[in-house]
Amino acid sequence: MQKVKALGGVFFKTPDREGLREWYAAKLGLDTEEWGTAFHWREADAPERKGITVLGLFKADTDHFAPSALDYMVNFVVEDLAAFRRQLTEAGVEVSEIISDGSGHFAHLSDPDGRRVELWQPPPQAAE
Repeated sequence: MQKVKALGGVFFKTPDREGLREWYAAKLGLDTEEWGTAFHWREADAPERKGITVLGLFKADTDHFAPSALDYMVNFVVEDLAAFRRQLTEAGVEVSEIISDGSGHFAHLSDPDGRRVELWQPPPQAAE
């Protein structure tokens, strides 16, 4: 059975992305980029494997969280996105098609509260 492996990130909308980014840098000491910040870690049961958790800041008018009307989205790391998507679909969960880019493979679904959930299979170099 496929299951979520880790929290990949928390993403939220803000009317002042630059101001909020600067606040997180100045007040909380986070090393931030224009899009937010990344936390790097290693797996407890396999320290040779690296992971990443992202705090992503999106402009208030983004449609990336659609169809959810909520101002935030969660991202979960999975090992085998294609297998996980099949498992969810067979269980009656509507899941988007898988999209891929240089950051890995992604699919989206909505939880029972209407919250957008992103499933992410990182590229091999990010997971090793």
